[in-house]
Amino acid sequence: MILRGNSIVNSIIVFIICLAVHEAEVFFIRTDETVFAECFINKVFGIIVLFVLLGIGRRKWSDIGFKVSRILPDCIKGLLICAVFYTIGFAAEFVILSAQGNPGHLEFFVTGFSLTGDVTKQTGIGFVLMCIGFNIINVWMEEGLFRGFYITYLKEKIGSKGALLIAAFLFGLWHLVTPLRSVIDGQMTLPAFAVMSIGYVVLSALMGIKWGLLFEQSGSVWIGLADHFFNNCVVTNLLHVVTDTGTDEYQIMRVLIGELTSFAAVVIYVRLKKAKDKTKQSVLACE
Repeated sequence: MILRGNSIVNSIIVFIICLAVHEAEVFFIRTDETVFAECFINKVFGIIVLFVLLGIGRRKWSDIGFKVSRILPDCIKGLLICAVFYTIGFAAEFVILSAQGNPGHLEFFVTGFSLTGDVTKQTGIGFVLMCIGFNIINVWMEEGLFRGFYITYLKEKIGSKGALLIAAFLFGLWHLVTPLRSVIDGQMTLPAFAVMSIGYVVLSALMGIKWGLLFEQSGSVWIGLADHFFNNCVVTNLLHVVTDTGTDEYQIMRVLIGELTSFAAVVIYVRLKKAKDKTKQSVLACE
């Protein structure tokens, strides 16, 4: 047990504290609109919170999935998952653009993910290094909190399935801040906000379930962390499809294809593995 008391209440309290810092940075500090081009303060704060929680519970990082011995093999698995399924997304994007008579090509530069289509290109090595560094901090915090901490902590009281769903739900809500700022800033209409929020939160929750399943099956955060990093850093921030009419015009479609196909593959894999393990146990019981 990491914290005493009601595990769900404690989890919500931790979430609200981290969310408050997240909202303060997004709405007021606006670090992503500075030279840093990324809201990273709330992620650093989240990592500090994890240090505190582990200290209170007298736990180690390895207890929530950060197992040093598994870094290399599990990170390779995560990178392969993202690379394979986002190849499908990129391929679909190029096919559609070609069919429209507006062929695209890949370019490598730094930009942030935008719900409104605004793109600012940065090509300096300093921006690339900052992008990589901030994305490492981002996935360390989000995988550590929403997968490593929440699932490990909650399943002690409510079981693996309940822990997985609550962690994924909180992860989905965490991503509501971005579209909310867009509508407050007048960059998005209320109807568009409603549609975008539902889609964005649901997709984030599905991604949370996928990474949660990978964590549950492996006991390691590294597979999901590497997939998450490749998704955010390379697919969203560094590698772009450019045409004569714009940049990443079908990025949302690419993300949906990449994430939904990988989600389906992970769910199918987990179910097949559980069925295989159940059959194996039945055979052993009969012997």
